[in-house]
Amino acid sequence: MICKVDKGTELADMLLEYVESFSWDEVKDHIADNIRSWSFTDWETMFAAIIDGRIVGMASAAKTDYYPLPDVYPWVSSIFVSEEYRGRKISRDLIGFANNYLKENGFDKSYIPSEFVGLYEHYGYTYLKDIVNYGGGTDRLYVKYF
Repeated sequence: MICKVDKGTELADMLLEYVESFSWDEVKDHIADNIRSWSFTDWETMFAAIIDGRIVGMASAAKTDYYPLPDVYPWVSSIFVSEEYRGRKISRDLIGFANNYLKENGFDKSYIPSEFVGLYEHYGYTYLKDIVNYGGGTDRLYVKYF
C-alpha cells in the first residue's frame, strides 16, 4: 500500500524512523532534516510504501532537487526501497502514486534525476539530457508526460 505522508502524523514519525535507519547514507541526513522540519510547501510531500504495517520504501514530490534547475519541476525524488523488498515493483508503485498525485495537483509531467540507465524507462520516462548536480557530478534527467 502506498500512502501520502502528512505533517505531524504518526506516519510522518514512522517515516523519519525509517529514513534514520536506512542504508542510503548519502541522503539520509538531508531527508531526515526535511521530515523533521517539514520543509515542504504547497503540494510538496512524501509518500511511503507500507507492507504489514511497516514502511519499506519512500518517494517524494518536490519543487527542487539536488540540481540548480529552478525551472524544472515537479520532481519525483528520494525514491528508495529497502533492500529486502527490491524486485517487487514497489518503486514502480511509489512513482505511479506520486505521478497520480501530481496530476491531481494540475501537473502534466514529472522529472526524475538518476545515474541509472534503463530503470526509469520501464516506468514510462524518457531520457531528456545530462544535468550537473550541486556536487559537480553528472546525472541523467528523465521526464514523463501524463
